[in-house]
Amino acid sequence: MEEKKRILVIEDDTVLRDVLSEKLEKSGYIVDRASDGAIGMQKIHEAKPDCVLLDILMPNKNGIEVMEELHADPALKDIPVIIISNSGQPVEIQRAQELGAREFLIKAVFDPDEVLGKVFRVLNGEQGIPSPAWGIYTQNISGTGAVDSLKKDTVSAPAPHSLSDIPQEGKKNIFVLVVEDDKFLRELLVHKLTSEGFDVQNAFEAGSAFQILSERKPNIILLDLILPGVDGFEILSRIKADPKIADVPVVILSNLGQREDLEE
Repeated sequence: MEEKKRILVIEDDTVLRDVLSEKLEKSGYIVDRASDGAIGMQKIHEAKPDCVLLDILMPNKNGIEVMEELHADPALKDIPVIIISNSGQPVEIQRAQELGAREFLIKAVFDPDEVLGKVFRVLNGEQGIPSPAWGIYTQNISGTGAVDSLKKDTVSAPAPHSLSDIPQEGKKNIFVLVVEDDKFLRELLVHKLTSEGFDVQNAFEAGSAFQILSERKPNIILLDLILPGVDGFEILSRIKADPKIADVPVVILSNLGQREDLEE
C-alpha cells in the first residue's frame, strides 16, 4: 500500500488554512498546519513534508524568509513549495522563483481544485511553468465583457475597495446570499464573510436558494453557474423576472468563461 503524502499548510488566515487542509485531507493527504513561518519551519524540521503550501505575508517569519532558510539547508532545499499569496508583486514572484518555488497562486483568483491539481502534479515530479514564462495566470476580461485568452500577469490587479473600508457596524446590516455547490468554496466564502461581520446565508442548489429568497431579500447574491438541477443561468433569469428581488446585484462565481457564457 502506497504511503500517504504529507502536506504542510503555512498560512496565517485561519479560515483559508482550515478549509485548504480539509480539502487536502479529504483527497487522501496527511496535513500539518502552521499559522506563521516560524512555526512552519519547526514543523518542516520535525516532519519533513512532501510538499509545502506557503503564504508570503505572515507574522514572525514571512514566506520569503522561510524559502531562504529552506534554500540554504541541503536537507530541506528540495522540498517542493507552492506559494499561495495575496501579494503578486514582480519582485516577490522573481525572488520566490529564484528560491525554487514550483508554483505561485494568488488567493483572490485561484480555484480550490486548482490547488489540488498543483499539489498532485508537483508530488508526481512535474515542474511548474519554466522560466521565463513562470508567473501568475488569470483570465483577463476585456472591456466588452469577453474573456481574452489566458495571459500571464506578473502583478495582481488591486481590489477597488477593501473590506476595511466598510464600517464594522455597517457590515452586520449587509445580508449576503452565497449560492455555490462546492463545499470547500462555499465554506470559505461563508467563513470569510461571516468573520468580517456580514450577515450570511448559503445554499448549494436552486430550491434552497429560492426558499431563502422567499423569506429574506439579500443585499447581494454570490452565484455559481454550474449547480445540480437548476443551473445558475436559470436562477439568475428567475431573479431578474421577480420584481421583489430583480434589483438585487448578483456577482457570478464560475469556472465558465466562454464568450457566450458571459454574454448570456
